[in-house]
Amino acid sequence: MGITRRIIFPALRIVIWGVIAALLAVIAFRSAPEPPDDPAVPSAELVEPRVAVTTADVTNTVTLTGQVVADAAAPQKVTQRGTVTAVHAKPGDVVEAGAPLLEVTLTEPQEPLTKTDPETGEVTVTERRPKVTKETVAATIGGTVATYTALEDQEVSVGDDFATISPGTLSVTGSMVAEQQFRLLQIPAEATVTVTGGPAPFTCTGLRMGSAAAPAGAEEGTDPAAAGTSASVTCAVPGDVTVFAGLAAELEITAGSAEGALVVPVTAVLGRVEQGKVWVVGEDGEAEERAVTLGLTDGTVVQVTEGLAEGDEVLEFVPGVDVLPVVDPMTGEVIG
Repeated sequence: MGITRRIIFPALRIVIWGVIAALLAVIAFRSAPEPPDDPAVPSAELVEPRVAVTTADVTNTVTLTGQVVADAAAPQKVTQRGTVTAVHAKPGDVVEAGAPLLEVTLTEPQEPLTKTDPETGEVTVTERRPKVTKETVAATIGGTVATYTALEDQEVSVGDDFATISPGTLSVTGSMVAEQQFRLLQIPAEATVTVTGGPAPFTCTGLRMGSAAAPAGAEEGTDPAAAGTSASVTCAVPGDVTVFAGLAAELEITAGSAEGALVVPVTAVLGRVEQGKVWVVGEDGEAEERAVTLGLTDGTVVQVTEGLAEGDEVLEFVPGVDVLPVVDPMTGEVIG
């Protein structure tokens, strides 16, 4: 047993490891790739990514971050020059549209009447009373009188501001980046609003576009586009919805949809609005530039209304141009 343990077993182990090493060497040499016949021929070929034109449902929905704001007080203007002869309101009064706010009286002298006696030639001059015109300025909207500066016996002119009326209504407003403005060239009449910590999502109406408010701390004269936004949208909060000014809100605006539309990725198109260019791959594998007419987009794919057919192959990325960023249609943020 001593000889077996000291000589035979170690010898067997050496033989076994030798066999294993030989087998591994054979496997390694057999699986090694054969070198190319011509070292100048590349072993791999780079092919530009391609995609096929397909059909899909496209919904152009833009989501903006905004807030609830109180509607601005409406200025009330004098509509006749003259002297204030009656004041019908004061700050804090609640008035209805058409309620009297101010009375202005205009006193104008008149030329005297002159009469000549045909027989004697005597001229008689009769003085006339001044012409007095009174006009009552009515409230243009209903609400609460916020300010009132007119005083009795004060001289006023047409167009002078003498009061403001706060309507007591609320709106939701949100700013847009350029990509979102292009997607809202045809703005709908309403939007769906979700207020943080507020009621269930509701529909706000009277959706309109305007200039974005200047950001806090911006210098006077600064171009709004330089700050990343140049426009905003605003819509009215229904009177039966309870929200408060200053609350954060999200506006979801749907500006069109199409079912079964021909689509390609936005990365495949040079241009995003109305007119664009794609590179169509022919049977010979070469890419040819082609003009296309564009429709709706959801920020990921874009509808092609003219210039392509289903099944056409196009380059996934515009050649020679850095890949355009893909913008999240919900937030407007760049995601790729």
